[in-house]
Amino acid sequence: MILNSITRLALLTEAYSIINQFKLLPNDTQFIFNFNQYQTISGKGGKLIIANQKTFPALVGTRLGMVIGRLGYKSYGINTFHIHPQSAKLQLVIQGHLKTKMIPENSILNNNGTRRIIKNDIRPFQMTPFYQGSIYMQFNPNYTDTIFVASFANKDFGAGQVLDETFTIIDDIVTASFGQIIAREDINTIHKAIPASVTLSIEKCLEIYSIQRRAQ
Repeated sequence: MILNSITRLALLTEAYSIINQFKLLPNDTQFIFNFNQYQTISGKGGKLIIANQKTFPALVGTRLGMVIGRLGYKSYGINTFHIHPQSAKLQLVIQGHLKTKMIPENSILNNNGTRRIIKNDIRPFQMTPFYQGSIYMQFNPNYTDTIFVASFANKDFGAGQVLDETFTIIDDIVTASFGQIIAREDINTIHKAIPASVTLSIEKCLEIYSIQRRAQ
C-alpha cells in the first residue's frame, strides 16, 4: 500500500508499538533528513529548515527535533521575538556570530527589581540554552551569514511569534495592555506590518531603502 505523508504520519502517531512504527517506514532512506532543501519558513533576513514529526516522520516517538538556521543571507538577519511552547532548545553556532536576548519569566528579576534579560554573544562552536516558554530572539550583527543548529526535546516543539500573536487579538484588551497608547483601530494596521519570523535589522532596512533614522 502506498501511503501519502499525511496518512503515514497519522498511522505512526497512532501505532501501538515501535514495531508497528518501523513497519510503516520500510525504506532505509526514510531515516534520513535532508537539510539541503527549501522550506517556506523564511523571511527577508534568513531561512530556517525544520526537522519535526511533520517534515521527518521517523521522529515520531523520539521526542526529538532540530532546526538549521541561516541568518543574514541578505545581511543582518533577525529571528524575531518568539517562544517554543512545547520544548526547551539548545542552540549551537556553526558559522558567524549571534547576539541573543532571552526573557525567562515574570519572577526572574535583577537585583534592582527590573526584569532580567539574559544577553549573550555566541561565537562558532559555542552553545546556549533557551528555556521552554521563554521569549527570545537572535540577531546576526555581521555582514556575513550566520549558521546555527538548534536541537529540541520534543518532536513537535511548536513556535509562536510574540508580536504576531499579540496583535492577532484585535480588541480593547490589546489597547489596555499597551496602556491605551495604541488606538483600537490601529491594531490591524500594526498586525499587517509585522514581518515574518526572520527579518532584516532596522539598520539594514534603513540602508536598503535609503531612509534617514529619525532623531531621538
